[in-house]
Amino acid sequence: MIRIAVVGDIGSGKSYVAKQFGFPVFNADLEVTKIYRSNRLCFKKIKKTLPKYFSSFPIKKDEITKAILEKNNNLKKITRIIHPEVRRKMNIFLRKNKKRDIVVLDIPLLLENRLNKKKDVLIFIDAKKNEILKRLKKKKHFNLKLFKSFKKIQLPVEYKKKKSQFILKNNFTNKFLKKGVKRILKEIL
Repeated sequence: MIRIAVVGDIGSGKSYVAKQFGFPVFNADLEVTKIYRSNRLCFKKIKKTLPKYFSSFPIKKDEITKAILEKNNNLKKITRIIHPEVRRKMNIFLRKNKKRDIVVLDIPLLLENRLNKKKDVLIFIDAKKNEILKRLKKKKHFNLKLFKSFKKIQLPVEYKKKKSQFILKNNFTNKFLKKGVKRILKEIL
């Protein structure tokens, strides 16, 4: 099984690109949302760690946002609880798809949490900072302070770029991206 891991900056279009490969995708952000909505054990751990911010199950997005924005260290506390569960979900996904030729990992903190393997094909999604911010600001729940908090826990973009076997420029046009995806698939298959 070939594991393609899509990495890049927040808002660079990683999830969109991951879907373009046409293979099963493990989307860590989606899994985190599911954990907040359905995992009572994680809720209990988060509530015990940060009782001031969380009142009832399921965890609400605004509670998470408030906790992160009020104290920088809270994001690290939350990720220490959530990430082992995300790792477990990823392992289930990989077992379920073990007979597939290719799987795609869409995990924003892949390198930071050492979830990558030596043989993974890393693809860096390169997008201009001003384009990323323009896109993010259009999102309903965009919060610049929250964005900056998440940036602090990520490895530098240049490091991710260096670690990647492929760099796919995202100018946010479908045709351009699809050509890049086809080219990459041709090279790795």
